[in-house]
Amino acid sequence: MIQIVVVDDHAVVREGLKRIIDAAPGMKVVAEAGEGAPALERLGSVPCDVLVLDLDLPGCDGLALLRGIKRDHPRLPVLILSFHEEEAYGVPALRAGADGYLMKDAGAAQLIGAITRVASGGKFVTANLAEQLARSVGAGVEESRHAVLSEREFAILRSIGSGLTVSQIAETMSLSVKTVSTYRRRVLDKMGMQTNAQLTHYAIKHRLVG
Repeated sequence: MIQIVVVDDHAVVREGLKRIIDAAPGMKVVAEAGEGAPALERLGSVPCDVLVLDLDLPGCDGLALLRGIKRDHPRLPVLILSFHEEEAYGVPALRAGADGYLMKDAGAAQLIGAITRVASGGKFVTANLAEQLARSVGAGVEESRHAVLSEREFAILRSIGSGLTVSQIAETMSLSVKTVSTYRRRVLDKMGMQTNAQLTHYAIKHRLVG
């Protein structure tokens, strides 16, 4: 029996996932959570073979949560289930430790297949994401520039793309303005850009921001 913990901030989504998973032979949802902190508590209190995780949780950086989970539970397979396009979040999620990435518009059969795959120790990526991963290894590919960023750098890119100033980002992330400015410079250097306007254009073009 594959025991699964589902983490998503929408109760109706959790209920839908629970019905699909519990109806599949050999699978059962043993716990669920709608926020990051309760999710970590569930992982420490129930047996879990696969974690199905949404990246968009209230008051929480999803990639940071993922990295923390993999640090504390390195052998736990994590399947990301997100509404974000694979082109935007797939590679960063895999870099942060995810064992698979699936969008929420996938069918029930694909979800069950993805869970089965990561539970057996494999990696699950769609053909589209596999192509994105292949492109990301090539130097100078414009569509893959954000794949080289660290978790914190990626968060800074998204914040700039959302129109936040350095001061606002510093306050939101509980960092100093100097630290944020340093991260901003690293993002610009790694992506071969010069201005915030270029970063914003890139973030919007590649759907890294809402």
